[in-house]
Amino acid sequence: MHPIVLLFVISLLHAYEARGSDTGTPVFVQKGKDLLLHVTAPVKLVERDIFAWKFKDSNIFRLFDDNKAIITDPYVGRVEIFRQNHSLLLKNVQQNDSGSYIAVVFGKNNNDVGKYSVTVQDPVSLVTGTVDLLSSSSDSCNLTVTCSTQDSHHIISTFRCDNTTCSQEEGGERSKVTTSGSSLRVYLSKNFSVICNHSNQVSSDEHTTMIRDFCFKHPGHEPPSNRNIAIGTVTVIVVLVIAAIAAAFVRHRKKGKHETEEMKNTVYETVQIQSLNPRVDQNPTDDAAAPSPSSIYSLIEAGSIKPTEAGDTTQPESLYAQVEKTALT
Repeated sequence: MHPIVLLFVISLLHAYEARGSDTGTPVFVQKGKDLLLHVTAPVKLVERDIFAWKFKDSNIFRLFDDNKAIITDPYVGRVEIFRQNHSLLLKNVQQNDSGSYIAVVFGKNNNDVGKYSVTVQDPVSLVTGTVDLLSSSSDSCNLTVTCSTQDSHHIISTFRCDNTTCSQEEGGERSKVTTSGSSLRVYLSKNFSVICNHSNQVSSDEHTTMIRDFCFKHPGHEPPSNRNIAIGTVTVIVVLVIAAIAAAFVRHRKKGKHETEEMKNTVYETVQIQSLNPRVDQNPTDDAAAPSPSSIYSLIEAGSIKPTEAGDTTQPESLYAQVEKTALT
């Protein structure tokens, strides 16, 4: 560009800066996000015209009539200009990007084609709600809700609930503006819940508490109803009946087991007595011919029984069978 033309352009810029500018359209953007600003009128450049985006007293971007463009060094890599509509995209905004942004065409007549007052904000901190029960009865309760933020702001409000409705009492805090410019509010919704809301122009956080359910889940000193008493009585009776049936069943099983053991012992003792004592009604001649049970038992323990005569073929198994038969008779 010719030096004379450049001097003319610089003089126009200084004249515009001296004139100052009105506050533009408010724009809020969250820290770390991208900021997109549009022109509000068509941009047509004729000879010696210049289009520029300015931030406060600094140039961000300049476009000359010969289509040459210049981005100022601090914004190289941070801005993008859309040639088709001359919009400005500023990336990853920070707190120091807050301020006045102006799009202007310099020429015979300086025309503002966009004015913005940009505020960069941090996202709000989380909010929590805590409930303190003041009093309760069978049909109503009074409680307070405290809404607190992580940056140490809080408001307290009082509520009253009955079986059908809840209401916010007069005199408590309903909202406040924090030192960071955010808003902290507490209000009652239609479904008997209290909402703590922490918000600014770029973000919001909420915490909901069902206070009506809280009242009747935490009845305080409310006396038990007749229905609850009846349910408790029936429960105790059922438990006692079940315990009695179980005890009777255990006793019955123990008694049956004891009688079975006694019967087994009686049979066993009878068998032992009969096997150890010879029958008193045996034929004397038979006693003389056959060995006594004691003698047979001794022979069995000795390991073998030899025949007493050459023609006697009685085997030990047959003798043992006789012993068993005698014991069981």
